[in-house]
Parts: sequence; structure tokens; C-alpha cells
Amino acid sequence: MAKKQSPRRIPVVLVAGFLGSGKTSLLNHLLRNNGGTRIGVIVNDFGSVNVDSMMVAGQVDSMMALSNGCLCCAVDVSDMDAMLNRLAHRKSEIDVIVVEASGLAEPRNMIRLILGSENEYITYGGLVMVVDGAEYPSSRARHPELDQHIALADLVVLNKTDRIDEEAHDTLLSEVCRINPRAAVVSTVHGRVDPGLLFDRTPRREPRPGEQLTFDDLLAEEHDHDHGECGDRHIHSMYESVTFASALPMHPRRLIRFLENQPAGLYRIKGYVYFGVPGYQQKYLLQVVGDHVSFHPQRWEPGEGRRTELVVIGTDLDPDSVDALLDSCVESEAEGLGADTMMGVHRYTASV
Repeated sequence: MAKKQSPRRIPVVLVAGFLGSGKTSLLNHLLRNNGGTRIGVIVNDFGSVNVDSMMVAGQVDSMMALSNGCLCCAVDVSDMDAMLNRLAHRKSEIDVIVVEASGLAEPRNMIRLILGSENEYITYGGLVMVVDGAEYPSSRARHPELDQHIALADLVVLNKTDRIDEEAHDTLLSEVCRINPRAAVVSTVHGRVDPGLLFDRTPRREPRPGEQLTFDDLLAEEHDHDHGECGDRHIHSMYESVTFASALPMHPRRLIRFLENQPAGLYRIKGYVYFGVPGYQQKYLLQVVGDHVSFHPQRWEPGEGRRTELVVIGTDLDPDSVDALLDSCVESEAEGLGADTMMGVHRYTASV
């Protein structure tokens, strides 16, 4: 019976893609638009990070705190677990860790490093595969394994789409969806993906009159006035967010069936689930990224109403369909359910 309180877990987001696809542009965009979220960064090639914009000075195998709350570690892949331990621990104030894989890194191995980590303060945050939309045919010719990498991705970012016409874009989108029909897909330029799709952003505090702007504020101001010819539409990539709430408990088997057969384009699910099954009355923190599902038992706070509250995030989602699917998982008579109905939940609960 799972009664133990799970520690706060920091999502680790992997960013992969071949050289020139735009991984570093995406990373720097996230750092410039973190909205107060404290980002830890692990990179394979320190020189690839935009030193000017990040105000970083250092060397390989070093860790430093930046004035905007980010941390940057430059490491080899073999040192990943050691770096995760330095970033994610009981006293860590980091909200999310982004790992920028080298252009030659094998995404499957990177995923295994995260999933196999013994660090109890991290959770898998998904594989983001950056694809050069303008060079896609030639990239596939040079790197036949590109299809395998796309098939593994939880989120595919079609970058540099300003360099191709609408017909070429539609062809590229269809091909990527054929290779990976379940992943969320975003088209953009300069790696400008809305951070809200990858992680929860902390609202930026408005400075008081006369107060000096922080480095975060300055970067945000620069970003707000430097859209260039791309415009706002590329910076705020479109995605849907569906909120679901129920005061009635969820049926464990029905919910697991939904999680194992998610609608196409669904990228993340976050929130709390109340099953109400005898012996399992605690709330369960649910974190889903692509096919990766995890439940973490939590205690109800004093006076907290027992209910399910979930947020579903993805691209091209049908909000009404998602809401209906989750509503079909509601069980009005949970007290009549046996402990065996929780077996599916146990498969995704590390503490059990």
C-alpha cells in the first residue's frame, strides 16, 4: 500500500537534433523567456551556448549560478548522472532541467540515462526533437537514423519553417506525423517555442516604481521589442490546454486505459488524481510526458477537498473530446472497487 510522501521531482527535458537543426536557438529562447522559472542546463558543448545573452564565463565541467537564476553545466554524456545530482537534490531551487544533447548523441541512450537515474528528485520531462525544416530531405539522406529519432520524440519542433513554402511545410508535417503519429508537433523559426508547452512558467514579478530591473527583466524587455521579421506568431507557438476537474473519484482501470491510449498530439498531463478505492484514499500526483506516465502518492493537506484536477497540454487537441474521455473515467461508486483495480496504477508508481 503506497502511503509514503514523494519528494518534489524536477522534470528533465532532453533536447536533441542533428547539428544545425536549432537546438541552441531553442535553448537560448527558453532562457530568455523563462518568466521567472529557474532553469538548470546541461550541455555537451559549452561553446554552443550564447555566451553574450547568458552572461556566462566558465569552462567545461563547471557549474555556476547566473544572475537570472539559471544554472549551466557543461559535461560529457558520461557525467550526466553526476551533474543531475548536483542540480537536483533536497535543497535545490531549480524548477526544470534542460539537457541539450550533442548533435551526435543517440536520443534513446539519453532517455535511458534519465529513466535509469537513481536520483529521487528528478522525473523524465520528455524528448524534444528539433528538425531542420529547410534541410529535412538532405538530413535524412545523411542521417538515416533521423526517422528513428523522430519516432522516439514526445515533441517534434519543425524549425526554420520560414525557409520553405506552404506546400513543402504541409509535406514535411505529413511525413513527420506518419513517422510519429502520437507526438505533438510545433512549427517555428529560430527555435521560438512557447516555454509553457515544455514546462510550467513562474509568473514574472512586476518591478515596483523606481526599482532597478533584474537581468531577467532586461532579457524579457529585449525579447519583447526584438521580434524581427518573424513576428509574434512564431514566438507564441499554438497549443491547447484543457482543464479537467471532478469531485467524484476516478476509476483506476479506465484512467490507465486513457493514459495508455492518448489522443494524438497530447504532450503533457499534470495534476492530482483521487481514486477513493478503499486503502488508497491518498491523492496521487500524476505526471505524463508522451508515453511516460508516473504516479506519486501525496498527502492531502488539512481542509483540502478530495477531488481530481488535471491539466492536459498538447497541439491540435480537441478540448471537448479530451474532456469527454476523462469524464468517462469517473466512477461514482469507487468504494465498491477492489484493491485489484489499482494494479495498473501500481505499474506507474515508483513507491509501490
